[in-house]
Amino acid sequence: MSQNPHAVREPKENNLEMAIGHEVRAARKKLGITVADLAAATGLSVGMLSKIENGNISASLTTLQALSRALGVPITAFFRRYEEPRNAVFVKAGEGVELERRGTRAGHQYRLLGHIDNNTSGVTVEPYLIHLTGDSDVFPTFQHAGLELLYMLEGEVVYRHGDQLFHMQPGDSLFFDADAPHGPEQLVKLPAVYLSIISYPQSGG
Repeated sequence: MSQNPHAVREPKENNLEMAIGHEVRAARKKLGITVADLAAATGLSVGMLSKIENGNISASLTTLQALSRALGVPITAFFRRYEEPRNAVFVKAGEGVELERRGTRAGHQYRLLGHIDNNTSGVTVEPYLIHLTGDSDVFPTFQHAGLELLYMLEGEVVYRHGDQLFHMQPGDSLFFDADAPHGPEQLVKLPAVYLSIISYPQSGG
C-alpha cells in the first residue's frame, strides 16, 4: 500500500497556503528554473520561497504579484487548486440510474450508484448494484478496460473471469483485470445481488 486512505490533510486554515505553494512550485518547474533562479528574479530569499512552496507561510499580495510576474502566470492561477470544486454523489436506498448494459437479459438489473465527471483523481469509477432475479439460458459476458471489484451481497453465483470460475457467496469478493471476458456463468441461488465497482483512466488522462 503506497498511501494511507485515512490520511488527514493540513488543517483548514492551512489549505490555502498549501494550494498556493503547490501552484508556485508547479509553475516554477514548468519553466525549468530552480528556487535560486526564482529568488534572483523576485528579490525574495531562497528560504522564503521554500516556505511558500511548502505551504508554511502566508505570502502577501505584493509577494504573489512578484511571483506572478517572474513566473509569467496571473495571480489568480495561484488560487486555482484551492477553489477547485470537489464533488460528491449521494444515492438513497432503492434509487440510482437503471442502465441497459450490452448483453443485459430479462431479470438482470444494473443500477448505477453514482458518477463524477472530470474529477481530480484522473480515474473514472462506476459503482453498480446488480440484481439477478430471473434465470436465463444466456449469460452476459463483458470485456472492457480497467479494473473491477465484485462484492457478493446476496444469493450465489458462479462467476467467470477468463478461463477461471469462482463460486461467489455473500461476503466474497473478486478483484480482476476487466480486459478479460467476464460475467456470471451460473446462477446458483436467486435472487443474487452484488456490488460491481469498475475503475479506468479518464479519457485523455
